[in-house]
Amino acid sequence: MVKYTGINHLAMATRDIDMTIRFWRDLLGMRLVASLGRPGYRHYFFEISEHDMIAFFEWPEVEKIPEKDHGVPVNGPFAFDHVSFEVACEDDLWNLKDRLEASDIWVSELLDHGFIHSIYTFDPNNIPIEFSVQIAGVDIRKNPKMKDKKPTAAAQEGPDPQPGNWPQAIKSTPIEDRLVYPGEGMILAEESDFQH
Repeated sequence: MVKYTGINHLAMATRDIDMTIRFWRDLLGMRLVASLGRPGYRHYFFEISEHDMIAFFEWPEVEKIPEKDHGVPVNGPFAFDHVSFEVACEDDLWNLKDRLEASDIWVSELLDHGFIHSIYTFDPNNIPIEFSVQIAGVDIRKNPKMKDKKPTAAAQEGPDPQPGNWPQAIKSTPIEDRLVYPGEGMILAEESDFQH
């Protein structure tokens, strides 16, 4: 079984990378750790934790998404509702709430979800975001809680991956056939200091 270690990066889009940097780096405090760019294209990465990042493509023609409340159902094509960032302690939630309010950015009251406390807001691109802190003694990763009153058939099979629903790989790709092709970020492997 594959061992996941976190989210390498979520990839979002903006038409204004400077506005995005000001929000994610300067207001939220996430370090800007990498940037790629050429005319008509930029891709910038912000550090969430030592394992997780959020990245933004800057596309000059992209439009800000319509503001949509977190968790409210929609009709039609749709793929993304919101992203929740975990913080270390409840003081961090209050600190974020205070910083957002001081910047005249809407932020919700603290909500108790039983396993986390959360606040909600939007970034300048109208991306709905949540900040959450885990409640001591309630760890749904270690102790899954299935409380759907009418769970689907697949959900009733339990929290662990179930064998037999997908074909198994019959053979491994031989070492000599494991080719890795160069991508956009090859320049990030070069030795250099942060440049302004």
